[in-house]
Amino acid sequence: MSDERGSTWAGRGVGIVAVAACAACCAPWLVAGAVALGAVAGSIWVPGLAVAAVAALVVTVWLRRRRRDAACAAPAGEPIDVGMPGLRFGTGPDQEPGSRAEGR
Repeated sequence: MSDERGSTWAGRGVGIVAVAACAACCAPWLVAGAVALGAVAGSIWVPGLAVAAVAALVVTVWLRRRRRDAACAAPAGEPIDVGMPGLRFGTGPDQEPGSRAEGR
């Protein structure tokens, strides 16, 4: 029985050594590959993000100027009729301006 246990432990030891050797050899390559993929993604997305940021800045400046120009524009000089009845005596549709309604 001791022979079977010894061969089992020897097989496990060989497997552990193989995994350790693989990790020691492949891990730097996997890390380098991950860094390279990150660099590729950054080289594509960062300029795209910069273009979007510049476009947003241009649109913001344009909208602020347009709103400021509209707010500073001189209003029209003519009166606006809002269709409301007069509130003072003598301004109703059936009275002449300046006359007072008697008996009301």
